[in-house]
Amino acid sequence: MSARATATSPAEARGSERPHRAARITPRASILGVIVIVAVIFAIAPARAYLEQRSEQRHLTEEVQQLQAQNAALERQVEQLHDPVELERLARECLGLVDPGEVAFVTVRHGQAPTPPDCD
Repeated sequence: MSARATATSPAEARGSERPHRAARITPRASILGVIVIVAVIFAIAPARAYLEQRSEQRHLTEEVQQLQAQNAALERQVEQLHDPVELERLARECLGLVDPGEVAFVTVRHGQAPTPPDCD
């Protein structure tokens, strides 16, 4: 055999000098790991509360918009009820009132009862 065939590379020589050690956890690393786990645990509750509050805020915002729309519709209805022409129309249609000297007629289909007007 030649000298070249038995020679080892420098990397192989270094590898054979040091035995392969298993990775071990140092006390500093374990303390850091515990601190990270505790920080994550303490961060979960505020994060959950934050997300719940955002969801509730979205729900309340939608409810406020719906109530504002209903309020606007009711304000329009109040304005209409202050109009004398609208009041007279409602009195005639819903209550069946007539002016003095007028005659009210109710049409009834044969074999059916009269249906009351749809008044809100």
